[in-house]
Amino acid sequence: MKYIIGITSILGIILILIFCPLNTSANSEYLRIHIRANSNSEIDQAVKYEIKDAVVDALIPLLANCYTKEDASKEIEKNFEYIENIADNILEKHNFSYKSNAKLSYEEFPTRSYGNLTLEAGFYDALILELGEAKGDNWWCVVYPPLCFVNGSNNVNGFKSRILEIINNFFNK
Repeated sequence: MKYIIGITSILGIILILIFCPLNTSANSEYLRIHIRANSNSEIDQAVKYEIKDAVVDALIPLLANCYTKEDASKEIEKNFEYIENIADNILEKHNFSYKSNAKLSYEEFPTRSYGNLTLEAGFYDALILELGEAKGDNWWCVVYPPLCFVNGSNNVNGFKSRILEIINNFFNK
């Protein structure tokens, strides 16, 4: 009888570990962003990238004084409507009838490299911006530390030194 209870307990622990992913300490330090296109049509994909550029540019000043993931998460939560308005204005400009939806969520991401940094596949907290049905290819990056903001393709204006300071502090902990 003790043998059966022991085996059952071990199997239960294994099932819990398989079906309840843990947020590893490395994963828990990052806040990602994930923008999901309405579909894979050429126009839906193009508008996704236009929205990505506008949202990233809008997040730069919002997150420039966030020195922790928790601060960044709170700032993003306070600005869901602002983020959605940016996306919705672009969708409206292109005569789309669908809208956007912003939320924070805990989701699975594949392995991704950002320069010398590789984030392993796993579960991460993320700002999710769904466009319409959100069934198309997507774009993702990291908003804390603000890795999306220093790649040279986004206008970082006077916030570049502050963002670089946040990144340097993050990696020199």
